[in-house]
Amino acid sequence: METTKGYTQDGTVDLRGRPVVASKTGRWRACAFLVGYESFERMAFYGIASNLVVYLTTQLHENTITSVRNVNNWSGSVWMTPILGAYIADSFLGRYWTFTISSLIYVMGMVFLTLAVSLRSLKPSCVQGVCNKASPLQVSFFYSALYIIAIGAGGTKPNISTFGADQFDDFDPHEKKLKVSFFNWWMFSAFTGALFANLGLVYIQDNLGWALGYGIPTIGLLCSLFLFYVGTPNYRHKPRKTNNPTRNIFRVIARAIANRRLELPQEVNKLHELEPQDYMIAGRRQLCYTDRFRFLDKAAIAEGITDNSKVCTVTHVEETKLVVGMVLVWLGTMVPSTIWAQINTLFVKQGTTMDRSLGSGNFQIPAASLSGFVTLSMLIALPIYDRYLVPYLRRKTGNPRGITLLQRLGIGIVFQIIVTIVAYFIEVRRLDVIKKEGTSGAKDIVPMTIFWLLPQYILLGIADVFNAVGLLEFFYDQSPEEMQSLGTTFFTSGIGIGNFLNSLLVTLVDKVSSRGGKKSWIGNNLNDSHLDYYYAFLTVLSALNLGIFVWVARKYRYKMEVGSMAEGKDPCIQMEGNSVTKMEGMFVTTSSSGLQV
Repeated sequence: METTKGYTQDGTVDLRGRPVVASKTGRWRACAFLVGYESFERMAFYGIASNLVVYLTTQLHENTITSVRNVNNWSGSVWMTPILGAYIADSFLGRYWTFTISSLIYVMGMVFLTLAVSLRSLKPSCVQGVCNKASPLQVSFFYSALYIIAIGAGGTKPNISTFGADQFDDFDPHEKKLKVSFFNWWMFSAFTGALFANLGLVYIQDNLGWALGYGIPTIGLLCSLFLFYVGTPNYRHKPRKTNNPTRNIFRVIARAIANRRLELPQEVNKLHELEPQDYMIAGRRQLCYTDRFRFLDKAAIAEGITDNSKVCTVTHVEETKLVVGMVLVWLGTMVPSTIWAQINTLFVKQGTTMDRSLGSGNFQIPAASLSGFVTLSMLIALPIYDRYLVPYLRRKTGNPRGITLLQRLGIGIVFQIIVTIVAYFIEVRRLDVIKKEGTSGAKDIVPMTIFWLLPQYILLGIADVFNAVGLLEFFYDQSPEEMQSLGTTFFTSGIGIGNFLNSLLVTLVDKVSSRGGKKSWIGNNLNDSHLDYYYAFLTVLSALNLGIFVWVARKYRYKMEVGSMAEGKDPCIQMEGNSVTKMEGMFVTTSSSGLQV
């Protein structure tokens, strides 16, 4: 790689495919044009998601279970479509063009949604605050707009953050150090937009109108896209080296199954691998051998095969092992994502039953605005974590991140278990007040301030510092080089599955708990239900999930890349943790770098 002219060392290029000068491109200089879009996109998404359950119940007259299910299904779709968007980016269009096209679709959906709540012909008619039932055409147009947004999000969510991380050169020590903080500050900017949505847009929607509440983020998105395009000369682009990076994953699995009856060689260096020079010429990174998921090693058995094109390399096998390992970690994030889904559904419905007045006046706090405290606590805790806790832990552990990525995720899961415990006791308190005051009617306001819900929101914000940011960084960091957009979708799809899982859980819990004429735990009248039982159920589920996660984390092995072979130095670089050891001519990790609890 030529570096004498100041080019980047990781092979990044400009939009025309020419090598870029490191001093004139990338880093925070380029990211400054990206964070604006992320802030406005989060403002738009949370401006919809935070208050959608209220719109569905008050404007479209859906019942509690239906509205919760529809909110979860839409949110789940927003977080699942990135799988397709990432695949298109990694295999065909690249991150920049996939994001560009998808962001325009996203804005189109926002325009349609604004029209759906603005034009008389597209929204239910209301008389003295009481709205008629929406017509099939109105419902169809409203949900069409929502799902157009979900399609647009599919190409923006996995690519904008990954594209931002691409602006830092892993082979430059200074830029690599900057990248350690990138995801922390990226999420900081994202949650700044979410904070405005929760505190500002939700109030505007409830008091000044839904049209203005949706129109503001639509205009903001258009302005941020203009800034994104202005910053184009500053961006670095990672060129695609294969047309379909996922094909090698399926090829390894197929070859391993085909070779299942063959014996693995005693020496690892007898497995098929290209020479380091071949990787240098191709501009690709070679991975070191690890001893996990050894069945897959059979895909690299070259004995008796004269055509090497029919044999997978050790690097291809290791890439497959990375994906399998990430899938196991991903499964451990399903229940935490279900806890997170409560913010825009049951927490909001819970808040609508409580005293929302502020001061002696008539000002009413929108129930959905409390989710702003998730964001606020996260915005306060994140700089403390990044500027104080990480340097302290770095001195103690020697890890550049302070703690390993999986340790960070585990701490976040523990915080989320505490959230469900706190939510349970607060709901018990609310039901006790209802019993004493006799406010069990569906429209009765419980004489208990909504600020009782603050602890569960604040704790979720702190959990996000460890969990949400850690997940995004983990899946980007541990993905095979050519699948980093697709790898990031492990983060988004986990949230999506969590929403779908919550939708399934509330439906099943409602049906099971209401058998035999009994009261549902999650009925239309929350004042005469048992939401505390549901929170207790989530606590047990979360505790079991933590046990599984700890087991997976202890077994996990972090990615190891082959670095410089010069001067006889150890060629293997572990992408997380500290130590490597030599074994049979190859290198493997000596510590699990997993969760130590």
